[in-house]
Amino acid sequence: MAKPQNKINLPGGFGGLVSYREEYDSKFMLKPVHVIGFIVLILAFRISLKYIFG
Repeated sequence: MAKPQNKINLPGGFGGLVSYREEYDSKFMLKPVHVIGFIVLILAFRISLKYIFG
């Protein structure tokens, strides 16, 4: 006697019509070094404001 299979095979939802863009074209091309530098500048500005206005 064969075991009953509880698997249900359904067709794909979009039939392969969904395509995702592999590359995102941004107006701003930032390098990681620039982002880290910007964060450091913001932190230095905030610390300097703390000492100036106490």
